Amino acid sequence: MAAPAARTDRLPPYSEEAERGVLGSALLDAGRVVDLAVERGLRPESFYVPAHQALFELFLDMGHQGRPVDLLTVGDRLRDQGRLEEIGGSTFLDQLVDATPTPAHAEYYIDIVRQKHLLRLIIDRAREAIDTTYGAEESADSILGKVEQSFFEIGETQRGQVLPWPTLVKEAVEEIEKIYALKKGLTGISTGYTDLDRILLGLHPTDMIILAARPSMGKTSLALNIVENIGLGEGPDHVARPVAVFSLEMSKEQLVRRMICSHAKVPAHKLSSGMLFAEQHGHLINAASVLNKANILLDDTAGLEVLELRSRARRMKRRFDIQMVVVDYLQMLNFPQFANEGRQRETAAISGALKAMAKELKIPVLVLSQLSRAPETRSATAVPKLSDLRDSGSLEQDADVVLLLRRPCKYPEDPDHADELLAIVEVAKHRNGPTGSVHLNFFQDYTRFESRAAGVDQEGGPGPGGGEGAS
Repeated sequence: MAAPAARTDRLPPYSEEAERGVLGSALLDAGRVVDLAVERGLRPESFYVPAHQALFELFLDMGHQGRPVDLLTVGDRLRDQGRLEEIGGSTFLDQLVDATPTPAHAEYYIDIVRQKHLLRLIIDRAREAIDTTYGAEESADSILGKVEQSFFEIGETQRGQVLPWPTLVKEAVEEIEKIYALKKGLTGISTGYTDLDRILLGLHPTDMIILAARPSMGKTSLALNIVENIGLGEGPDHVARPVAVFSLEMSKEQLVRRMICSHAKVPAHKLSSGMLFAEQHGHLINAASVLNKANILLDDTAGLEVLELRSRARRMKRRFDIQMVVVDYLQMLNFPQFANEGRQRETAAISGALKAMAKELKIPVLVLSQLSRAPETRSATAVPKLSDLRDSGSLEQDADVVLLLRRPCKYPEDPDHADELLAIVEVAKHRNGPTGSVHLNFFQDYTRFESRAAGVDQEGGPGPGGGEGAS
């Protein structure tokens, strides 16, 4: 049976009466109505009738110039520009005012105009999606990601209302009371590492956290340990939370095997070689049983585009209510729209997209990143700095938190070279709190980080155990 033909006899959704109501209200009380319309996201293109578009654009222009907007000033301005007859003459302006007895209902008219414009945008995006699908030269998955992104962009243009100041203060007080009652000071999701939580107060919604290191320092291991802690509910509240992991380098089979070996404290090379003792085999089975209860979603799609990643994360949020996203690692993401503008520009766009994803989904996003070779050329101890973030200064700008991981045992000139377990996580940037150094133990044989007794030193004074200061 043939598919029904698309109808072409339907007019796009719009309300001429509501559009006239907004314009008439603006002519009667421009100071309130135009500001209200702008706050609700109305633009000239929000109006369907061309004359209405031109008139609203004129209102905005006159407002920006500090000129009064009323029946006389608007008529004079249109007459000076030679556009009065274009919109229907003085009679048209008089009719707008006559048809609007009071501007008191302007908010109602504005909402109708906004809703109709939103429907037209949805129709336009749907048509574009159909055209793209029929002329497709890309994979269906790639097209789906772009279509989802185009619809999401509609939502990004819709501005929310500004909450009253007393409401914001009330919400802040509720958060203060919650912290005071719990006596823990942890306002975000616990990483499972007490000393790191002491500085960060947990991983917070909308935050983008960069974990950066030179190769072979263990950044993937640390990220997976944090994922395990969150997925199993190892924090103070013992609540297991769903976590999504996008691994662009390792396969899901490798990641799961690594996590099981790490949890069981069995060296991965023992498993690979088949040289397992009965006791180690038992530990692995027990670890698998524990991790089976974790709330972790793995996506190991190679060569992922950042918009497709964002689309997949959005679906995971909708379906599984994920509370955190981990991306391993940033330099393997692509953004084809900016690929021809150089890697720095592409990385900046990727960074911006990941930060926007954190804000959209209202969850923390932990992004792994490589450091440049600068630390090794600068000094024998190779202590990294924020400026060593690879490819783009936008990473430092967009990130709310930057963690720099290093292991002194890798550098013979480092004063702590002899301590093979020591791993230092430098909180080099913390937008909403202090910076400092966190000392962890790293057991390389089974890629596991554990808390260390003398663990933390926040900027401004020594912490428990007198750890190393922030640099």
